[in-house]
Amino acid sequence: MNDPRPGAASGEAGEPRETRETRETRHWAQLGETTFVAGIWLLYAMHRVAGRWLFRAAMFPVVFVHWLSRPTLRRDSLDYLRRVHAVAGRPAPTWRDSIAHVALFADTMLDKLLAMAGRYPVECVSVDGKDEVLASLRTGQGVVLATAHIGCLELCRALAGRMPGLRLNVLVHTRHAQSFNRILERLQGDDAIADGASVRLIEVTGIDPALAMQLADRIADGECIVIAGDRVPVNSGRTLTLPFLGEPARFPIGPYLIAGLLKCPLFFMGCIHEGRGYALRFERLAERIALPRGDREGAMTAPALAYVDALTRCLRRSPHDWFNFFPFWNQPDVES
Repeated sequence: MNDPRPGAASGEAGEPRETRETRETRHWAQLGETTFVAGIWLLYAMHRVAGRWLFRAAMFPVVFVHWLSRPTLRRDSLDYLRRVHAVAGRPAPTWRDSIAHVALFADTMLDKLLAMAGRYPVECVSVDGKDEVLASLRTGQGVVLATAHIGCLELCRALAGRMPGLRLNVLVHTRHAQSFNRILERLQGDDAIADGASVRLIEVTGIDPALAMQLADRIADGECIVIAGDRVPVNSGRTLTLPFLGEPARFPIGPYLIAGLLKCPLFFMGCIHEGRGYALRFERLAERIALPRGDREGAMTAPALAYVDALTRCLRRSPHDWFNFFPFWNQPDVES
């Protein structure tokens, strides 16, 4: 979860201090990651011993205190929930909805650990659209998967047996999530399934020639490049302003630029809670994205709008599954 405290401002006693102005103009990359590593391992151990009921019983007080002590978290959660509830035709959210939003994030954290350890029951996951992705991969060329901070995308690892040939290279800003990624790497190392090559994390802060060459090699080998399309780049990268949940918002060009440069298909990959498990969905956004020198932004707008539309459909079905706890509609640039 994003820690709502800014890292730079300090009070006289050395404590973080937050003004209304700085609170409303923080970039997500300045928020840090509050993953409570020791606590995660403890709760994971509880689940191993007694199952999810004990995990949830121990988790709820932590979630409630975290929610209660962080007013910016509450504000940003409710701001998003008001927008998505309005689009979905749901009643206006209350503080209970905001707590449920944060609690679902914590519950999903456990599922991420179980998925990476090969212990999540695959029968609890439905998959839609995978045949089209696998058909593209069978041509020998890889694809770009534009995802978002929704649900439990680590389930792709648990589904390796049902989607043979799906090798994922996930672009991540791990300097903002190092603790949690170390947990995932440790789980992968201990995994009895022994298919560690099915998911590879690639640390990035921007797209440079070296990274582009590396990604081109992965695509040529028939692998997938996974990149989130719902967070503005750390290094003040270019964005597209698109309508989202009733108001313009900024989205990164990364997925569309990479797919265009590598001349490969672009798919949306989403994951939301459904029933007692998850629904994983793949949807083609573009077969090819041509990037003319004179109008690259215009060429990227159509697939970007298709991405936002696919994301919105997921959130209308499961509003609490979007885990961007920061002021999404008011994001400034920030230098790394």
